[in-house]
Amino acid sequence: MKLAILSRAPHAYSTHRLKSAALERGHECRVLNTMRFAIDLAADEPDMQFRGKQLSDYDAILPRIGASITYFGTAVVRQFEQMDVYTPNTANGIANSRDKLRATQILSRHDIGIPATSFARDKADVLAAIELVGGAPVVIKLLEGTQGIGVILAPDKKVAEAIIETLQSTKQNVLIQQFISESKGRDIRALVVGDRVVGAMRRTAQGDEFRSNVHRGGEVESVELSPEYQRTAVRAAQIMGLRVAGVDMLEGNDGPLVMEVNSSPGLEGIERATNLDIAGAIIDHIANQVAFPELDVRQRLSVSTGYGVAEIHVHDDAEIVGKTIAQSGLRDSDITVLTLHRDTDVIPNPRDSRVLHANDRLLCFGKLESMRGMIPARRKRRPKVRALPEDAIAEATE
Repeated sequence: MKLAILSRAPHAYSTHRLKSAALERGHECRVLNTMRFAIDLAADEPDMQFRGKQLSDYDAILPRIGASITYFGTAVVRQFEQMDVYTPNTANGIANSRDKLRATQILSRHDIGIPATSFARDKADVLAAIELVGGAPVVIKLLEGTQGIGVILAPDKKVAEAIIETLQSTKQNVLIQQFISESKGRDIRALVVGDRVVGAMRRTAQGDEFRSNVHRGGEVESVELSPEYQRTAVRAAQIMGLRVAGVDMLEGNDGPLVMEVNSSPGLEGIERATNLDIAGAIIDHIANQVAFPELDVRQRLSVSTGYGVAEIHVHDDAEIVGKTIAQSGLRDSDITVLTLHRDTDVIPNPRDSRVLHANDRLLCFGKLESMRGMIPARRKRRPKVRALPEDAIAEATE
C-alpha cells in the first residue's frame, strides 16, 4: 500500500508513530504538507499537484487536518475522494466533527446521549437558553476550540451571561451546555478504528481545573469500557462519517454522554496510558479497506434516474409489521433492503425470511416513487412548554 499522511507537523508524535507503523508493515508512506497541494479542476479527470508537480498515485490518505486549515484541508481530502483514493475520514466527516454545533445537532438526531445543549445569538435570548439546559452552573464552549481552549465553567447565570456577551462581542459563537456534576473533572477518550474501540483511557483533571484534557495537565489511566460505552463511541464516530476518531464521553448517571468526536485524535496520551499499538491498528484498518473499500452508498447509487437510497421507518400501524421481507411486497415494488436497524442492533443484508417489527428502520435502495409512498406524512412538532423562573422572565424582558 502507498499511503500519504496529510500533516503539517511531520515530527509530531502522532504523525511520526503513524508513519513508523506503516513502514514497519512494509507499506510505502510519505508525510505531505496539506497546504502545499493545488487542486486541478481543469483536467479531464480529478487531479492535484503537490509542490508544483503532478501528484503521484496513492492508494490511501490519512488526514491529520488542524482546526486552523479546516476549509482548505477538507477541500484537499474531498479531491482525493474524487480521485477514488481511500480515506478513513471523509471531508464531510471532518467538517461535521470540527463544528461543535453541527456535530451536536447530528448526534441529537440519532439517539446518542449528549449533555443538554442550547445555542443563542441574541443577548435577549441568553437567559432563556441557560434555562433550557437546566440553569447554572453551565459550560460555555467556543464552537471551534480545541484541546480544552475556549471551554469555560460559569457558576451562575450572571457570570454566564457576562462571559457569553463578552465572547459574542468579539464575533465568537458559543454553545451553552449542561454541567454534568457527577463527571466533574473526568471524562473518557475512546479511540475508534473502523467498527471497534481499539483503546480507551480515563482523563482526570488536577486541582481546581475542571477540564481533563492532557494539554491542560490532566492525568490519564487505561480503562476497560462496558459494551454500552463501546457501542456509543462507535456509533458516534460512524454517524459523523469517521472511521478513525477520538470520542470523548462523560460518565453520566444514566450512561455515556458524548461531548465531542475528534477527527484527528492525538495518540501520545492513549498509547502511553494503554500500552497499545494504536497507530498500528489504524494502519492495518486502512490497508484492509484499500483491499476492499467501503463506498458511499447514498452518493454512488443515487445517480440512477428515478432510483436512490432512503430510510423507511416501520411505524406501529404499517401493513408490513409482522410480515417477512419476502411477504412485505418491497421487492415487488422494486425496493431492496440493504440494512435493518432494530433498537441498537444493525442487521446488514437481512434475509427475506426476516420478520419486520414496529419501529424498525430500513435502509433501502429502489424506485424513489415507490419508497415515497411508504413514508407517512410528517408529524407536526409539538411545542414544548417550559416554565421559566419568574426572575429569569423578568431579567430577559428588561
